[in-house]
Amino acid sequence: MAGNSQRRNRRTANKKGATVGSGGKRRRALEGKGPTPPAEMRKGHVKQRVAQARAKQAARRPAPRRGGGKGTNELVVGRNPVVEALREGVPASTLYVQQFIDSDDRVREALKHAADRGGIHLMEAPRPELDRMTNGLNHQGLVLQVPPYEYAHPEDLVAAAADADEDPLIVALDGVTDPRNLGAVVRSVSAFGGHGVVVPERRAAGMTAGAWKTSAGTAARTPVARATNLTRALEAYKKAGLMVVGLAADGETEVQDAEVLQGPVVIVAGSEGKGLSRLVAETCDVLVRIPMPGGAESLNAGVATGVVLYEAVRHRR
Repeated sequence: MAGNSQRRNRRTANKKGATVGSGGKRRRALEGKGPTPPAEMRKGHVKQRVAQARAKQAARRPAPRRGGGKGTNELVVGRNPVVEALREGVPASTLYVQQFIDSDDRVREALKHAADRGGIHLMEAPRPELDRMTNGLNHQGLVLQVPPYEYAHPEDLVAAAADADEDPLIVALDGVTDPRNLGAVVRSVSAFGGHGVVVPERRAAGMTAGAWKTSAGTAARTPVARATNLTRALEAYKKAGLMVVGLAADGETEVQDAEVLQGPVVIVAGSEGKGLSRLVAETCDVLVRIPMPGGAESLNAGVATGVVLYEAVRHRR
């Protein structure tokens, strides 16, 4: 009997008792986690940064500022330069004509353009006076006075975009000293619907007659702002919600893949050869490069800016 009892106890002890259930965890583990959230809601995604920048910019629309100072008077000297400036719509206040000038087709065309445009004073002056005005340059009897350019303030460009209910699209130039490059950039910004150009106050090209001519008249409707310190101006743009995108030959992203261009952005281009200065490059949120299969080392600011503006418009469609 004792032996039978021991065998029964061993059989009972070997039986598996009640176990704790999974509580449905295994079944839930097999269930999907739902649809993938949109890029704007994924932490760290470029599109989320763009969306946050837009919201930030909308919440912090700056009050418009009244101008960024004036340039200086400029003289266009010589018959061909004067005629070309008048033909291209360069602003002018006075056309000086030498007394007893030997008139030719260029002189007659200059006088006609000045009369047709209106608002340009015609002044006759003796040759010694024109020599004095031009510091002895070969003026050929024609001198055109260009009034100081009225620069915008960098914050005005953001305010203009806000008024139009658009994401700001701005170009800043770092170390570009050729006025023709500035004029070409202004023309590209106008062509692609940008809101303006920012240039440093020192060691940079300003809105001269040469820049006006290269802009082909678009400078009349595309504002150029002047910044006392470009790095601080870019920092202010970042605080206003804009992404700062620098152009660099060694940029980590190719321009066609730069999704940040679809939001509020300021594109920074440096001079050909030198590129961006160290402080400006460090201020940029991202550096992008333009692939050049042809092997060219760099593009001038006008061409490079046109390429990136095209990509920005393409990303925004």
